[in-house]
Amino acid sequence: MTSLPSSRPATAVLLAAGLGTRMKSSRPKAMQTLAGQPMLAHLIASAAEVFDRLVIVVGPDMEDVSALAAPFPVVVQHERLGTAHAALQAEPWFGDGDVAVLYADNPLISAQTLSALLAERRKPGVGLALLAMRPADPARYGRVMTQGEDVTHIVEWADATPDERATDLCNAGVLCAGAADFRAWLHRVGNDNAKAEFYLTDVVSLAVADGARVRAVEAAEDELRGVNSRAELAQAEQCLQERLRQRAMDNGVTLVAPQTVFFSADTVLAADVLVEPNVVFGPGVVVHENVVIRAFSHLEGCEVHAGAVIGPYARLRPETSIGAGARIGNFVEVKSATLGEGTKVNHLTYLGNARIGAQTNIGAGTILCNYDGVFKHTTTIGNNVFVGSDSVLVAPVNVGDNALVAAGSIITTDVPPEALALGRARQVNKPELGKRFMDARRAEKENG
Repeated sequence: MTSLPSSRPATAVLLAAGLGTRMKSSRPKAMQTLAGQPMLAHLIASAAEVFDRLVIVVGPDMEDVSALAAPFPVVVQHERLGTAHAALQAEPWFGDGDVAVLYADNPLISAQTLSALLAERRKPGVGLALLAMRPADPARYGRVMTQGEDVTHIVEWADATPDERATDLCNAGVLCAGAADFRAWLHRVGNDNAKAEFYLTDVVSLAVADGARVRAVEAAEDELRGVNSRAELAQAEQCLQERLRQRAMDNGVTLVAPQTVFFSADTVLAADVLVEPNVVFGPGVVVHENVVIRAFSHLEGCEVHAGAVIGPYARLRPETSIGAGARIGNFVEVKSATLGEGTKVNHLTYLGNARIGAQTNIGAGTILCNYDGVFKHTTTIGNNVFVGSDSVLVAPVNVGDNALVAAGSIITTDVPPEALALGRARQVNKPELGKRFMDARRAEKENG
């Protein structure tokens, strides 16, 4: 077992052992994605801003979840006996400060809300703090019952009276307490219920019974909503996209039609970027200032430098860098390629595994043949090169600076700098043969 680090003031235990049963998925629930990242990754990012130490509880045979959790310590809940039982698996990591227990299927909790939870717990006389919300439809959420500012108990919907169900303050399940108290309460949680499981929510009633003061911290439903089904995953995606769009606009990005633009959580857009409708950002995109991304473009794993114009209908794939002031036009696909400053690729072109210099023009219909069926090969095109329309460059091949490739050429060997390359087959004209073919075709149609 890994040696335990020294005690720290605040520890977050992230419960990520759930299976994707209701999602009808072979992937663990924590690995379902929102804005291009697994749900657990979102929660880790928020919790790491607030807590000194994170511990992730996974189920057996969840190597992908454990890998995602690195470098934070991981413990395994070998038997799924409930949320309190899961939290107890992390007990050796509690230390002697404060401990919060979070859920991987509550991925949208912000660092600000977690800070508020920890601050509430640290107020004089508060023994336990929990997160609560007032959803638009309380439905079957457990209700948080209060007297003044203190929580008296949590009642599950099925057990609630009509008056209790009328309460709209609902339990989000997240708890924070001192490590010693949390240990004691977790060990006292019983499993006298229909599923014979140990439920974390029972800690609240144990705390109240011990005379501890329990306080609720309210946060928005969009932060605290649970994600247990595909429909709830879609709702969470919508909430997160709204958050990401607002963040982009707050940072000086123009979204012409915000509701049609979709971001990944790690998308980085500089000020004065203009994004037209129906643009999708996959993971790993960085866009510098004054870039225009035209409608219906898709970007993933790429960097676009200042003043470039992308699209419409462009696709930038991973390991691509577009130089300052470059132009990537309609129906252009670029993959694993670097394009220099001011280079233009305006339409109907595929560039794969390429190194292209500055101020080069790639004509319409150009294809870089980078794959021989076994290996990928690189095409290198220099500065101030003109590649005529409908050319095919078969990698590996180099085109030197200031060279010109004639339209319709197939290039299979290197082109020296300043040379003109013509790779066309010789044209042959057959007099009157075209007319004979057309006459025969018309006769065939007339005869049925």
